Order: sequence, then structure tokens, then C-alpha cells
Amino acid sequence: MLPRRSSTKAAAAAPITVRELRPADVPTLMALEHACWTPEQAAQAPDLLDRMRRHPGYCLGAFCPRTGKALASLFMKPSSAQAMSQARTWRDCIEGSAGNAAAGPGNALFGISLSSIDPAAVKAIFGYFWPHALKGGWRYIFLGSPIPGLANWLQRHPQGNAQTYVRQRRRGLPLDPQLRYYHGKGFRHIEAVLPNYFPHARSLDHGVLLRGQVPGARWAPLWRRLSLGHIQAMQRWLSRLP
Repeated sequence: MLPRRSSTKAAAAAPITVRELRPADVPTLMALEHACWTPEQAAQAPDLLDRMRRHPGYCLGAFCPRTGKALASLFMKPSSAQAMSQARTWRDCIEGSAGNAAAGPGNALFGISLSSIDPAAVKAIFGYFWPHALKGGWRYIFLGSPIPGLANWLQRHPQGNAQTYVRQRRRGLPLDPQLRYYHGKGFRHIEAVLPNYFPHARSLDHGVLLRGQVPGARWAPLWRRLSLGHIQAMQRWLSRLP
């Protein structure tokens, strides 16, 4: 997954609407794709429809309640830690085995794509999804990140390499701006640094496979006993769980 942060200010002051995506959302999702990605990277309408068809329940959108404009989208697929350890490219990640659809402790999701023009919309999507992830028994989410500072860093450090760059820190946080962003979202474990992961000029086509843990996943036996409604009622508390 190669999301790109946007400098666009929050598009809606009213509460953001988060829900599962529907085929009728494709026009506004395409506008979001083109706002966040280069023409080579943006998904096409058939790609979005295929993701919705293949992974129902794991394709989410955040919308402006006044205009219906898509502010963020998150496409995921069931996978496993083993499948992620074998992936070498973004295409491997999205086309590999879907893993066990009846998730249990230790099973994982892969974030195919995260697109956003509003940071609050990203927060709203994850806040909506965490209770569903806990009830479903999911423990980890993997995603692929670009490292947009790599090309410039290598110009200043010609003896360096991508492996060294991703370990660089500034004030205890990742030096790379995209890794620093994901670090703040809980994706702090570097699973692999992969050349030729995805076309991205500033990353020299490298990607970093990151792993994050669903907040509270360690208490899986508890979530199995509670209804989704009860877990959703605990949402503020969930955000504080490790």
C-alpha cells in the first residue's frame, strides 16, 4: 500500500461519515484516487470494483456528510504473516493467497491502498474499523509504505543504502516523513525493505513492509465473548490499548 499524505485542509467540519464502500461510490473514489496518486499509481474503476467484490467488509470509505465527497478510502484483504513474509512486491501482496477468511489470533490483513485528502478522515476510518477487527479476530495489519526521502538522502550519503536509510532516526522518530507518519498511526515494526516494490520515483521504487497491531488484539478471548455493539461502545477505551 502506498498512500500519499496531502496538504489539503480538512474538507468537512461536520462529523465524517464512515461506512463500507459500494459500487455507486466509484465516481467520487476515482476523484480521490486522482487527488492522491500519480496517473501511473492511481487505481482504475475496475480495480476498485474488483476489490469490493473480492473483499466485502474490508473496503471502507470516509465521506463528507454534506457533499458526499470521498475524503479517504481504505482497501484491505485477508492474509497471513507467512504470506507477507514471502511477498516481494505490492502485486505479490494483493494477489497472494487470501489466507484463512475465518480469522483467528495471529491472522493478518494487508492494506491494499489508503488514500486521503483529510487526516481526520483517516482517523475516523481506523476508529470505525478497530471494533470490527477485534470481533473478527484479526491481530495484525500489514501495509507497504514508500520512503520518499530516500533519493535525496542517498545524494548526500552515496555510500548508504535503503536498509540503512529506513533505520535513521530524528528525535527518536523515523527520519523518513512517510515512515514517521505511519509510526504515529501504530505501524512501527519494519518487516522488510523491498526494492522494486512499486513505481515511486522519490523512493527509487523501494517500499517498506510495515506491521501494526490492532489495538487490544492481545485480549482476543474477551472480544469473542462480547457483541460488536459492546465493543463499539468501548471505542474510546480501545484507542488507549497497546
